[in-house]
Amino acid sequence: MEGQEDEIICLDESFFINDNYQLTTFSFGSLELQLFCLQSASTDYDLTGQLVWPGAELLNNYISGNTHVLQGCSVIELGSGVGVTGILCSKFCREVLMTDHNNEVLKILRKNIELHSSSETSSSAIVAAENFQHSNIPPLFDTVKQLLQVGGSGCRFLLSYVSRAKIMDVMVIDEAVKHGMKVSEVKGTRSEVGNLQAGGCLLCDPPQYPQDCNSSQEGPHNVVSVDPCITNLVKTILKS
Repeated sequence: MEGQEDEIICLDESFFINDNYQLTTFSFGSLELQLFCLQSASTDYDLTGQLVWPGAELLNNYISGNTHVLQGCSVIELGSGVGVTGILCSKFCREVLMTDHNNEVLKILRKNIELHSSSETSSSAIVAAENFQHSNIPPLFDTVKQLLQVGGSGCRFLLSYVSRAKIMDVMVIDEAVKHGMKVSEVKGTRSEVGNLQAGGCLLCDPPQYPQDCNSSQEGPHNVVSVDPCITNLVKTILKS
């Protein structure tokens, strides 16, 4: 009918959310982990935590071959996604604090934690919701600097990422240096991922606690891995 306004239809946000998770097996060294995750990325940039990214697999391959760095440690994972790194760490460390900020991602993270909660381990996994923007490098290192200060002597930041451009390597290292950290790339961790080059694994130490990542077989007291988080929930776990 002429003059009649078009009816506006509002779609529920669930219309845009893909929760078709599949139980997937990942192998890291001699260990296998089964996790629920998506097989392809969501169209929503805010739901990238629903699948396992190459950077996480790179980090897990390093951890599985260097489990001594986690012995007796408390681990804070920043931006846990489906939990593939935090759950692997829980096999070797004292306790794990896993964080993410998106409610949909937290649902699948909790489900994967429950899937592994019956495994024989003395570690505990805790989920905390935090705000972060993983395209923004400075806030990441703002947070990491606070965590390193809270953790004290022996606390260390372990980062892996996929370098989509050479400038990414420069930005990451420059930002770490601006925050007073000593940066060392772990030898042998840089590898090709598709048509991209993985940035490898970086170890960042506060300047007052310099350590050469190749000079000792003893791991740091604390290891922190990947993406920004607020520190109001971490003091207890670091000091416990």
